[in-house]
Amino acid sequence: METIIFLVQQTWFFSIPLLIVALGGMYSDRSGVTNIALDGIMIIGAFSSIFFINQMQDIMSGQPLLLLAVLVSVLSGMITSLFHAYASINLKSNQVISGTALNMFAPAFAIFTARMVQDNHVQQILFRNTFRIESVPVLGDIPIIGGFFFQNNYITTYIGFAVLAVAAIVLYKTKFGLRLRACGEHPHAADSVGINVYRMRYAGVLISGALAGLGGLVFVIPTSTNFNATVAGYGFLALAVLIFGQWKPIRILFAALFFGLMKTIASTYSGIPLLASLPVPSDIYKMVPYIATLIVLAFTSKTSQSPKASGIPYDKGGR
Repeated sequence: METIIFLVQQTWFFSIPLLIVALGGMYSDRSGVTNIALDGIMIIGAFSSIFFINQMQDIMSGQPLLLLAVLVSVLSGMITSLFHAYASINLKSNQVISGTALNMFAPAFAIFTARMVQDNHVQQILFRNTFRIESVPVLGDIPIIGGFFFQNNYITTYIGFAVLAVAAIVLYKTKFGLRLRACGEHPHAADSVGINVYRMRYAGVLISGALAGLGGLVFVIPTSTNFNATVAGYGFLALAVLIFGQWKPIRILFAALFFGLMKTIASTYSGIPLLASLPVPSDIYKMVPYIATLIVLAFTSKTSQSPKASGIPYDKGGR
């Protein structure tokens, strides 16, 4: 049972960032703007928030510092996504190229800035991880369930579930969600009934940037004590989760759990007695998440149905 609890806890660490970032990509795609810049926005969000923690950790610590870092990551993600929104919506540029440009810019910016602002001129940003919650009062004492959800966890895990719940409600139960989906499917029809397509698409991309920036912080906090200008390609893996999840919140959750489990196996196989005893080279385990991605996308890409207008610049005068 201890091994199972360990496996589940580790799966949360890898699944929650995927869930948050994929949900961010869902908002953008649903509005009609393809956002493949998720990886770059994650890097900027992680860089800004981890640097904030680095500078503030001598003044404060624990959950208050982490919550402030969450706000920093969200704001930095939104600011970064504005560049993609302006290029895609106002300039009507190729959205794939715009996203690729941000993905190339982000790590270079993080490395250069880290070396410039730190006294030792290194690109690594160190921080003290004082954010782990050993056990949530009362809930952590529940047999089995307490071990799965409320022990050795981070508040960012619960933020991820909150983001999922809000996404499911907003997308299907609110006027904003209906308008967002309309702009991603039939923007001209939406425009004909008075919906501002440009404004809705900006909203979708900004929400996407906010969640991608948050996902960068959520990825780093449980798995490391430093940030080295990379999120290990998690933004691209989140795109696979988005496609596998068919742009629907609940399906995205299950897709994130699947890929998170694959990543857990790749990273913690040595701590799982059954896997550690197998005569399998470590490199094979490290390849598991990416092999799983290729297999899943190969079998599901033909049946995937993205929003019809996603990736197509909106021309108000066109039909």
